[in-house]
Amino acid sequence: MQTEPTQTSCTAFVGRQLIAKGTLQHVVAIVKDTLEDREIAQLLIFDDFTGKPIDIDFRGKTAEVLQRLSNQAGHTPDEKESEQPTRRVGRPKLGVVSGEVTLLPRHWDWLKSQPGGASVTLRKLVDEARRSGKNESKVRTAQEASYHFMTAMAGDFPQHEEALRALYAGNQDRFYQLIDDWAPDIRDHIKTLAENAFIEEET
Repeated sequence: MQTEPTQTSCTAFVGRQLIAKGTLQHVVAIVKDTLEDREIAQLLIFDDFTGKPIDIDFRGKTAEVLQRLSNQAGHTPDEKESEQPTRRVGRPKLGVVSGEVTLLPRHWDWLKSQPGGASVTLRKLVDEARRSGKNESKVRTAQEASYHFMTAMAGDFPQHEEALRALYAGNQDRFYQLIDDWAPDIRDHIKTLAENAFIEEET
């Protein structure tokens, strides 16, 4: 289930200073109620999951800005898709969907010899692959979020490129060392985004 845009976790910065953190609706309300127009002009709001900036139309009063956000949330691209009836093939009670799998004869022979037969064995293999790839997916997501935020907010900081190399190499100590002298709010947010980038693979 997708998070609604207004409930997206995000962080707002003016220059190098963290201004607000929380849901998009919460952050937008704080920004409108506390910042002057000239400060809002320098504002950047980042999605905490992707590390990418979020564009907000701040024209008008706080209620008007929040209303526009609510309207956008009520007309997401996935809305039409969710209205379409789901077509199921196979055994509805189990949620099984049929599909074509092309294997060599020796593969079929091995699958058929396993307890439960080919279908059960294939499902087990897929579930095992999904579990083993979970950490890899977390690492990749954290790396990309950190990269996007670092590029936008720390692109001109010293040793920026070296820090990125350490990030993608999984060298946590080197990464933290390189960003240690950066602006505190930016550095700390990078550490939060990169938290899962250094997960060790399960053995």
